[in-house]
Amino acid sequence: MIDGGTLRRLEFPKILEQLANYADSALGKEKALALQPVTDLETACRRQKETAEGCNLLRFEPLAEIGGWHDLRNQLERAKRGAVLEPEEFLFIADTLAAARRIGKFLSERRERYPLLSGIASRLAVMPDLEQKIRKAILPAGEVADHASPELAQIRRSLNQAQARVKERLEQIIRSPGYQKYLQEPIVTIREGRYVVPVKVEYRGRMPGIVHDQSASGATLFIEPMAVVEENNELRRLKTAEKQEVERILTVLSVAVARVAGELGDSLAALGELDFILAKARYSRKLNASAPVLEEGAFLDIRQGRHPLLQGQVVPVDIRLGIEFDILVITGPNTGGKTVVLKTAGLLALMAQAGLHLPADGSSRLGVFHRVFADIGDEQSIEQSLSTFSSHMTNIVDIMQKAGRDSLVLLDELGAGTDPVEGAALAQAILERLQVKETRTIATTHYNELKNLAYTREGMENASVEFDAVTLRPTYRLLTGRPGRSNAFEIAVRIGLPREIIVRAGDFLTAEQARMEELLRDVEKARQEAETNRETANRLKEEAARLKDQYEKMISEISSRREELLTKARAEARMLVKSARLEAKAVVDELKAGLAKETGRERANVIQKSRQRLVELQHTHMQEPAAGGEIPAQVQVGEEVFLPQFNQHGYVQGLSAKDGEVQVQVGAIKLSVPLSELRKAVKRSVADSGQERVASVLLNKTREISSELSLRGLYVNEALLEVEKYLDNASLAGLFRVSLIHGKGTGSLREAIHRYLTGHQRVKSFRLGDHNEGGSGVTVVELS
Repeated sequence: MIDGGTLRRLEFPKILEQLANYADSALGKEKALALQPVTDLETACRRQKETAEGCNLLRFEPLAEIGGWHDLRNQLERAKRGAVLEPEEFLFIADTLAAARRIGKFLSERRERYPLLSGIASRLAVMPDLEQKIRKAILPAGEVADHASPELAQIRRSLNQAQARVKERLEQIIRSPGYQKYLQEPIVTIREGRYVVPVKVEYRGRMPGIVHDQSASGATLFIEPMAVVEENNELRRLKTAEKQEVERILTVLSVAVARVAGELGDSLAALGELDFILAKARYSRKLNASAPVLEEGAFLDIRQGRHPLLQGQVVPVDIRLGIEFDILVITGPNTGGKTVVLKTAGLLALMAQAGLHLPADGSSRLGVFHRVFADIGDEQSIEQSLSTFSSHMTNIVDIMQKAGRDSLVLLDELGAGTDPVEGAALAQAILERLQVKETRTIATTHYNELKNLAYTREGMENASVEFDAVTLRPTYRLLTGRPGRSNAFEIAVRIGLPREIIVRAGDFLTAEQARMEELLRDVEKARQEAETNRETANRLKEEAARLKDQYEKMISEISSRREELLTKARAEARMLVKSARLEAKAVVDELKAGLAKETGRERANVIQKSRQRLVELQHTHMQEPAAGGEIPAQVQVGEEVFLPQFNQHGYVQGLSAKDGEVQVQVGAIKLSVPLSELRKAVKRSVADSGQERVASVLLNKTREISSELSLRGLYVNEALLEVEKYLDNASLAGLFRVSLIHGKGTGSLREAIHRYLTGHQRVKSFRLGDHNEGGSGVTVVELS
């Protein structure tokens, strides 16, 4: 059990008050306000899992009906004492039974997803008989139904009939001409439970009957005529019988409730626990919190933790303790956030052990502390004649006696409130003793002696709250591993203290103190600059990674597009070659048939026609593109020109005055050609240019490609580049078999080529040449 004073100092009750606001029921609120941290790891883990299941339920089942029940503790207690419950109270019981039945069914159907919540729901009592009896006997408006019992139904039928007879008799009286002048108004009303008519006071003797009431003015008497006295008596008797029967029905139902009050109480407790868990889940969502990882041991590894009671933009902090070091000494300026860090560490530890999610990163890890102590704030006691220092020492004495290896100790401004030299000495001795006891401790201080102690002692570590040397304001970031400065002079300047006083104050510092302050100031400034540079480098690294991904995607798309174009080009080339072969075969067949003719003239005519057909065929399938415009007299750098020799367009890169040649960039190739071999570029549409270039490439490849490629004398890298280009050209030309001549030599070139061919998308198969094909010096490739 964690000490109540510690809970109060760390403001844990305020957390419970916020938590209670998220409960829907009084039971849930009471459980929230009574929540306490546990010191058992298994229990703490179970509580965390319950909260996590509640969060999942709110996330995945936002329309789930988990409410609709009432706090029945008062009704159950009265029923057990023998009291008769009111009809409205029975409706509350029926609603709660229905809610328990519905919630139990809902969670039992999702047992695998919510095992802990389903386990709690298994305690919900299902009582359909009692629920049905209540629904049958009590109407939604809170009245006992006619069919609650046969006797009640009969009584109410008789009562309705008697009322009808009385009203009919009185209606006859008020409609009678002989009585109308006696009546104040022609109406029938009720006084003291009996039907009466309003009679003018001066005609009292004209209307025989019983006076039940008189108006405020005294001008009207409410008289029950003697003609309906017996009928009114019968009505009174029937109403009494009705009341007795209703009382009997409610008594029977109350006894039935009292009989199962224990089970209903257990169901009520389970419903309250479910509401409490959902309140923790709602609070977790409000804090944007995460489930911490709880493990054996006494340690803190809080990442990006935020104090849950702070409003606005809260700067998260990383707090480590009990892993590399057991004692953390935090220094820095006043109002810099030291105490907030201290409270954040303690409060998040308590929340984790209470089963609450933490406003921190989900990777945060914590152990379970058996005791938590906090000496925070000014607890000066006038009644006990204790000064601030004495009050702190009283707390610390208690802590030193009780703290152990599984304890968390939080000390704010250790050693303050007395002579600085003695206070620093006491603080050092206290931290040394706590280290000997292996107590996990966080202490805040302004003493340089404690900074030096943490720096020189194994198992202790310095930390500081960052102070911006440029803006002279705290950033509230916790920097572990770096001692901090108090920045008293800077803060005084910012608040408005005259600068000449600050300068004079500096004169009172010893040379060693001044050097130390200057060193710490320079270190802090350098650290902030390094931090800024690191953030810039990280940002640039992320940008470079993004660009790299973007370019890799572009390259992949270009490669894919290239394959599509090559596939289409191969198909078109095969169609061109096939068409040319078919037409040539037709000419040859026609020529053969003509040569079989008898006369020489006929044969000559056939030969002449065949020649003409071949010329037309050549023009159709192997027509060279137009040579472009006229020869230019001169060209300018950057001007577009046409090269008929290569059937390509290029751009002038430079002029050579010595030999009269022009340097032209054609794609990725730079050429030097005479001016006479250039033509002025003719503007063409993009489509025409592309079609001409593709057709030219295809036909040129078909005409010029050889079925053999010699690679002898080339290095491996050079040979593989030649093979890659050659296979593309051979595929475009429609060749199905080619030979790669690599020679015998050491065999390294042959092996490299075979590795390259293995799995190549254009290669169907390959083998070494036969004896008459060149043997092992040649590789024969079958193209796909």
